[in-house]
Amino acid sequence: MPSELAWAIWLLPLAAFVVIVFITKPYPRISGYISIAAVLASLVISLWFVAKVYNSSDHHVPVPSYHWLTVGNFSLDIGLTVDSLAAVMLVVVTTVSLLVQVYSQGYMHGDHGYSRFFAYLSLFTASMLGLVLANNLILVYFFWELVGLCSYLLIGFWFDRPVAAAAAKKAFIVTRFGDLGFLIAILALFMSAGSLDISFLNDWVKAGAAGSLLLTWVALGVFAGAVGKSAQFPLHVWLPDAMEGPTPVSALIHAATMVAAGVYLVSRMFFLVDATETGREMVAYIGGFTAIFAASMGLVMFDIKRVLAYSTVSQLGYMMLAVGLGSPVIAMFHLLNHAFFKALMFLGSGSVNHATGTFDMRLMGGLRKAMPITYGTFLVAALAISGIPPFSGFWSKDEILAHAWEENRALFALGLVAAFMTAFYVFRLMFMTFGGSYRGGEQGGHGEHSSHPHESPWVMVLPLAILAVPSVISGFANLPGLNWFGRFMGEDHFASFNWSTATASLIASLAGIFLAYLMYQVKVVPATALPRLLPNIYKAMYNKYGFDTLYENVFVSRVLYRGIFALLGWFDSTIVDGTVNGVAYLPVGVSSVARRIQSGQVQAYGMAIFMGILVILAAFLLRG
Repeated sequence: MPSELAWAIWLLPLAAFVVIVFITKPYPRISGYISIAAVLASLVISLWFVAKVYNSSDHHVPVPSYHWLTVGNFSLDIGLTVDSLAAVMLVVVTTVSLLVQVYSQGYMHGDHGYSRFFAYLSLFTASMLGLVLANNLILVYFFWELVGLCSYLLIGFWFDRPVAAAAAKKAFIVTRFGDLGFLIAILALFMSAGSLDISFLNDWVKAGAAGSLLLTWVALGVFAGAVGKSAQFPLHVWLPDAMEGPTPVSALIHAATMVAAGVYLVSRMFFLVDATETGREMVAYIGGFTAIFAASMGLVMFDIKRVLAYSTVSQLGYMMLAVGLGSPVIAMFHLLNHAFFKALMFLGSGSVNHATGTFDMRLMGGLRKAMPITYGTFLVAALAISGIPPFSGFWSKDEILAHAWEENRALFALGLVAAFMTAFYVFRLMFMTFGGSYRGGEQGGHGEHSSHPHESPWVMVLPLAILAVPSVISGFANLPGLNWFGRFMGEDHFASFNWSTATASLIASLAGIFLAYLMYQVKVVPATALPRLLPNIYKAMYNKYGFDTLYENVFVSRVLYRGIFALLGWFDSTIVDGTVNGVAYLPVGVSSVARRIQSGQVQAYGMAIFMGILVILAAFLLRG
């Protein structure tokens, strides 16, 4: 295959989007097949490029670029970068997208927007693949914003539901604040370096051509964009509400596309983050805090998808922590593992919803026997995210904690507490959903047989079974001593296995699982213990620490509406409209003066001529 075929990786899903919108929209099943075929072809091409990158000495496959435009001395070429970082993301995006789309054929069956749904999925996938492959920041930003637009369309897919429409707007608006920082960073880089080619910027920074203050602010601007997309504190508020979209959308957003884009961006632009100590510390501390902050809210939620949403925010915090500690390779390793087990968990939650008609875990229970495949695969994902060996999450999370132990003990402590919380809320979910006896479900939604739940159709459980395999074995890709993943990524130094941190992490996870077992399975410890003993803390966590209320009542209502928007309204009505009206009134004023001059009296005209002659004579006399 020629290297130019890299363009087809993102153009194929884009072509599927165009075909579905303009040709096959009236034929839902055909639309689904076209979308699946396109992403399958992208996956095959991506795997070929993975092999090419693996066999190359510099972990890079050159792809020809094309001249786009010239403005003065500025020339812009557009091209693609296929290196080890891009190759990993290509496999993650195409694999998860393919399985999500197969699953969606069962989950979205009968929905009146079936073709529109697959068109959006194709555009979403194409946008993320374009973002991964782009070799300059103009293309990156274009696809970055396109990913945000697609998330808006998919979260608000059921736009006739007010709560879904509100969630879509919230996601779109909140992420714009982070994107503004990213845009400012791009403009600052262009004004300073004169180029937006990422490889050029890498060399420019490493050559010491940029000042430390500039690099600090640019790094923080790039990180601001990542904070918005990856739902890190304080721009985390949009992600839990994004659960109002269809469950396959949640799986794609949380596992392989939008939220992964933030981690990918800081990994791709790590040369900026690594250039300043302030940048690295900011990324590390925001990531570490977000990991424990989001995990604490997952402890008390009852909506299964919201528990998983806060889990995603927390796990992304782990990844940001790894980047901030100086190891984007470890962050990408955890992103790889997380993509598989988190997609499995979200699709598993959709399978449960398909049977019970609800996402409320208080109405579930006893599904272990009714849905054995969903239960078994979900258990694999739960063990993986909890960090239980030999499942995938253990190996990547242990590397992050081991690195934190060496670099910053405070951040290690945050990660360890987050590990305990993660295991607790995940197995709280498991015991409430699959343990005990069935509590009735809820009629409506996708719950066709909520009174007698049974296993989902094969088109839905097959992706679960496939995702369960990498959830077990993908962690072996970077086993200590072998370090296949690290070598593929071009890592020079390989971390050895740290028995102390691994043991501490495992004890924390087992303690969380055991406490969840005591509270929600055998019920030796009452589930009401936390709200009874620590009511204020429980209320704060359940109310998301008041951030939604704070942003809505203070920032949106007062700062934006009564402050900035009111000021803009005054500026528009007074300055802009005043200027326009003033221009209109000027001829009226001039004409009124002119009317007075044209009085029709000959004496007045004679006096005006006489005065004019006197002025001219005075001017000549003064000059002489």
